[in-house]
Amino acid sequence: MRVGLLAGLMLVPSMALAQPAPQTPPAVGGSAQGDLSLTIYTNNLALVQDVRTMTLPVGRTRQPFADVSAAIRPETVGLSAPDASVVEQNFDYDLLSPASLMEKAVGETVTLLRTNPHTGVETRERATVLAVNGGVVLQINGHIEILRDDGLPVRVIFDRVPESLRARPTLSISLDSRRAGPRPVTLSYLSGGLGWSADYVALFDEKAGTIDVQGWVTLTNTTGTSFINAKTLLVAGQVGSGDDDNRRFRRVPAQPIRRAGTETAAREQLGDFYLYPLAERTTIADKQTKQVGFLDVKGAPATSGYEYRNDWLGSADEAASAASVLRFSNSAKGGLGDALPAGTVRVYMRDARGDPQFVGENRIDHTPQGSDLAIRTGDAFDVKVKPVVVERVRVSDTRWRTKMRYELTNAKDRAVTVTLIQGGVPWWWSDTRITDQSLKSERRDADTAVWQVTVPANGTATVTATFDTRI
Repeated sequence: MRVGLLAGLMLVPSMALAQPAPQTPPAVGGSAQGDLSLTIYTNNLALVQDVRTMTLPVGRTRQPFADVSAAIRPETVGLSAPDASVVEQNFDYDLLSPASLMEKAVGETVTLLRTNPHTGVETRERATVLAVNGGVVLQINGHIEILRDDGLPVRVIFDRVPESLRARPTLSISLDSRRAGPRPVTLSYLSGGLGWSADYVALFDEKAGTIDVQGWVTLTNTTGTSFINAKTLLVAGQVGSGDDDNRRFRRVPAQPIRRAGTETAAREQLGDFYLYPLAERTTIADKQTKQVGFLDVKGAPATSGYEYRNDWLGSADEAASAASVLRFSNSAKGGLGDALPAGTVRVYMRDARGDPQFVGENRIDHTPQGSDLAIRTGDAFDVKVKPVVVERVRVSDTRWRTKMRYELTNAKDRAVTVTLIQGGVPWWWSDTRITDQSLKSERRDADTAVWQVTVPANGTATVTATFDTRI
């Protein structure tokens, strides 16, 4: 109904308000917020703490708290005030707008102000609003009229603003104060609509074997409210929610983490989460995206390479590109030296003219300090791999023998090393062993074999392996 109503109201060029009902006076500076602190999580959730100085009389009074988040979770509201207790609270989120104003005017009388476009003469008529279902239906002088766009300038004048409509999201709390006078009142609540994510810009110098990395925090606000001059703390990690009990399986970490670190990062932790405080207070306006830097590392060691992963029984008629991979560490010595929040790493390299050019991107999961990472940035033009199932024989009801051949080609004028990965048998309870191989492999886990294959310049290399699989 709201869509149709808005469409109908668009036919009214302008509206004027006459004798508005008493409202909470606007705060100095345009916001009623006080000393704000925001703790923002990565799953679109934030803890808002707002300390306001209020003058309370003795006894029970209802105090409005304007400029709270429109995405507030009212059941999480907490309030503390010296020598006062909370009696009742209400959250008024029916906001003042042309659509809501006309909706609330059903059954009321308004004034239509029409202007003759030829003479400029204004005429006024009193009208009763009968309905606003997909348009505005009025009763004027005993007849029914639909407010429509007939080319005549029309304004609708309302006698008052309904008490239930608020210009801004407002929380009203009834307090029982044991004394009169000013005091700090602390309001806290959880809100949706505030979130953050991490993004990384990496400049790789292949000749020097180093990488420069800048980390950026991207803050987003869709709460319907701006948060002014807030002390902001970011929490890296996935906090629990009511949906956690419905998760049947644990989330699989992102592939770029090759070895999880065991170093303790030199930053504050809250339980199992890392905290990233912004250095300065900041204003996060409604419907705004803001970026703040949190990491700037120059010259960390890094290498480039190639990687090809073949699924179980994967066989191809044509060779396919290996993936280009950038490898680096976030260890304290010789690395980025910090725990890394989950985010997207965008990689750049300088061309022959010295200009940085984008070469690919990939996501990383929350990464403890001391981890080794391998960012797959794209497909290699000159390095190809062709997996072939040479033979597959059923030895018994519960046993298979599979012979594989992997043909690797390199069109570059230098030798390259390809990390060749044979992954995943079809059933997780299978017992798979390598009984014969032309190059020694590394077993990363029960389902994965890895070969480091050197392919000469403008040349080829072949790896063969025989797998004995028992079900």
